[in-house]
Amino acid sequence: MKIQSNPVSWFEIYVQDIHRAQLFYEALFEKTLTPLPSDGSFQALSFPGIESTYGAMGALMQHPHRHPHAEGTIIYFHVKDCQTYLERAITLGALVVRAKWSIGENGFIALITDSEGNTIGLHSFQ
Repeated sequence: MKIQSNPVSWFEIYVQDIHRAQLFYEALFEKTLTPLPSDGSFQALSFPGIESTYGAMGALMQHPHRHPHAEGTIIYFHVKDCQTYLERAITLGALVVRAKWSIGENGFIALITDSEGNTIGLHSFQ
């Protein structure tokens, strides 16, 4: 029997200042990020998660050959209510790219910038 899975298994959000990004993401999602092993050429902090469940695992990544970018791929974080997290993000210095809006039966999304200038998405069903 073939096991089906979602197409994304890992993501990396590139940052210029890993400490600043850590403070932003930990405060926004009220979760602790964990250092990942490194050969010294990069620094990485993993978001908490369980590999065997729905969704993708990922990390903040400070790497000399990768840089944050507002127009790159957008990662959507599932949250309880986009509006609550949008308001928290604003207090953390995020800019609103697009306020919460309905995407029909698939819930709601909002777009913000993070502390590094990346655009990230928030997704909720309420």
